[in-house]
Amino acid sequence: MTTSAALAFFVCFLITIPNFHVCFCNGINSSSSNHTHSNITCFQNERDALLIFKQDLKDASNRLSSWDIGEDCCKWTGVVCDNFTGHVRKIRLRSTSYEEYFGNYADYEAYRRYHHLGGKINPSLLDLKHLQYLDLSSNDFEGAPIPSFIGSIATLRYLNLSWAGFRGTIPPQLGNVTTMRYLDLRGNFGLLSGNLDWLSGLVSLQHLDMGGVNLSKAFDWLQVTSNLPSLVELHLSDCELKHVVSPSSTNKINFTSLGILDLSSNYHLGPSVPGWILSLNHLVSLDLNYCWFEGPLPGGLQNMTSLRVLEWSFNHFNSTIPNWLYSLSHLQSLSLRDNLLHDAVSIAIENLTSLVSLDLSHNQLQGSIPTSLGKLCKLKTIGLSYNEFSGEVADIFVGFSQCKSNELETFHSGENHLLGHLPYELGQLTSLAYFDLYSNSFSGPIPTSIGRLSSLIRLDLSYNKFNGTLPESLGHLGKLEGLYMSDNLLEGVVSDVHFANLTRLCHLEAEGNSLTLNASENWVPPFQVERLILDSWKLGPQFPLWLPSQMKLDVLSIANTRISDSIPTLFLPILSKLRYANLSRNQIRGEISSFQNVEAVYYMIDLSSNLFNGSLPLFSPNLNLLDLSNNSFSGSIYHMLCDKGEEPNIALFYLNIGHNRLSGKIPDCWKHWQSLKIIKLENNNLEGSIPSSIVQLPYLQSLHLRHNNLTGELPQISLRNCLSLLVIDLGENKLTGTIPPWMGNALLRLIVLDLRSNNFLGNLPYELCLLSSLQILDVAHNNLFGHVPRCFANFSVMIDIIGFWIVLGPILFKR
Repeated sequence: MTTSAALAFFVCFLITIPNFHVCFCNGINSSSSNHTHSNITCFQNERDALLIFKQDLKDASNRLSSWDIGEDCCKWTGVVCDNFTGHVRKIRLRSTSYEEYFGNYADYEAYRRYHHLGGKINPSLLDLKHLQYLDLSSNDFEGAPIPSFIGSIATLRYLNLSWAGFRGTIPPQLGNVTTMRYLDLRGNFGLLSGNLDWLSGLVSLQHLDMGGVNLSKAFDWLQVTSNLPSLVELHLSDCELKHVVSPSSTNKINFTSLGILDLSSNYHLGPSVPGWILSLNHLVSLDLNYCWFEGPLPGGLQNMTSLRVLEWSFNHFNSTIPNWLYSLSHLQSLSLRDNLLHDAVSIAIENLTSLVSLDLSHNQLQGSIPTSLGKLCKLKTIGLSYNEFSGEVADIFVGFSQCKSNELETFHSGENHLLGHLPYELGQLTSLAYFDLYSNSFSGPIPTSIGRLSSLIRLDLSYNKFNGTLPESLGHLGKLEGLYMSDNLLEGVVSDVHFANLTRLCHLEAEGNSLTLNASENWVPPFQVERLILDSWKLGPQFPLWLPSQMKLDVLSIANTRISDSIPTLFLPILSKLRYANLSRNQIRGEISSFQNVEAVYYMIDLSSNLFNGSLPLFSPNLNLLDLSNNSFSGSIYHMLCDKGEEPNIALFYLNIGHNRLSGKIPDCWKHWQSLKIIKLENNNLEGSIPSSIVQLPYLQSLHLRHNNLTGELPQISLRNCLSLLVIDLGENKLTGTIPPWMGNALLRLIVLDLRSNNFLGNLPYELCLLSSLQILDVAHNNLFGHVPRCFANFSVMIDIIGFWIVLGPILFKR
């Protein structure tokens, strides 16, 4: 076998095995395992060295509890000894990484703080004279530097300190470990190295990963790494690498063994792909994501005939997809998403017969998606979203259905101009887990065969023109977690049969259809949803009795669902804990005392356009949006706004309690609501003057007090400080005084000024001519006199209004 052929085979073997480093090191330590020969025990000096090492570690979860039990350290957690000699050969103390943790990031951080190891790495490790493998990854050493003594562990072949919280300069002593084959320092974002000359001594190094290490001053990075004779994998993602401009430097690029190159997330490598990269014809994997390269896709790639993985997403390539790309028949993964690629995808894509993953999303690609795509039977993932593709795709699914094995797992084509029907053969793609067709123009019924997609986890058909009924076969999809059908033309009845086996469903979004839910009276859904959005369904007239069973509900929107009932007592505690609740445009009646959600960081409540009555409810200080408009709430607004103590509220930015039966004065405690941008109190029975604190809000943009019984003059001193105001609507009150000239000097962003039907008197101030953004000015039905200032003719957006004023001037302005 030739050298190049052997290299290609070796690298291909590596990239097809998920945990490469395990296989790699098993090759190194084939005689090492957890102790299996009972007549071999660990050496006392090595046991003592490990115990000293443990003493300096922080171990909150007691992961190393076994290190105090018995004499045989070869049986301790994370310690591996040689089967024949008993010497410690491996220390494997990696913690769980985020990628391996099943849960959200906040939960992972809590988990990591408890389960990680920390503290100090004791130099007692130097007494382990046969140590070849050291893995302390995914722990947290809280900004400590990498100990320089590690460079004196002469037998070390594998060192993994990734994602372990190290900071400071990488000790150059690491370059003394000439036996090192695997070095992983990625994810320590406080690490840096001013030069990489220390790497030159690692002549056996095959795998180097320094992702996230600051190498902005290491101008020798290319020269040094290219001269490592055994290097097979090089990962320098997000290292702030600089473009190498010296021709003498690039002429010395060797990389004789390199098969995998990752330079992603380096933004200063140059405006175009450096020529030395394109000369590496033996590469198997090339990752240049997030490098901000410009121009056309470079032609030098056509010589990389061994490429299996090409990751060039999140750049600014602005050409068509060149024909030579379709000749890279060994490609298994092709990602060109988030570029500026345009024109059509060629039918020649059928030549990429080895392709497993294809991502062309977020470009400007046009035309039909070639039906020949359906011939690529090894494809598991297809991403075509956010382009300008048009035409039908039914034949593509038919093509995949004819493959001997169903490999396709993910198909994303949202935000295009695709149309046509979904074929019945779609149901044969039984490996399909993620199927997104949102925001297209698909039509026709949803095929009943969709119920045969037993692996389906996410189905998104939103914002299309699908019609007919929702197939009952959806109820067979036992793995489904997200079902999205919003804004289609679906109609008919949905029953509990549609949800029979959807035990994992957590997101159900199907608003904007003409569907009627007709579940049995005692129906208890098999799921516990977190997001439920069914706007415009027919759920009423009775409030859905099954809703109180949804204890995990976080987002609920059932607006315009024909409910004419009160909210069940059992549901009120759930309602008060929702992060988003929209029950608007129904006929829900009754009183609500509070929305005291103290746990949510950000939440919104919309109960507008119902029949709620009684006093306004109290709400907790972390509410962001509250809309109670168009109801029958009555009484004062004082208790809701002012019974909060002196601590300011920094969350609420939208308050709408207009169109109710509220009475009394507008309280003067608005200083506690510093984040308010929109205040709507119109169409109530409020009286008294406008309090000065309401117009001292620094972010106030829109103030609506129309159709109340407000009296007095405008609060001039404070109102002129509302520099963000866009809309002032005070019409249909009993306000008096003159229209203050300072409005034109202070409120320069004003778009709407409505003072209609009040008792203002005097002239229309000339200073209003300074409001260059003004689009609506209504001062009709006041006691104003004089002429409309001629300067208003300069406002092009007001020409029609000015014409109206000129004609009806005598009516609007008393002389």
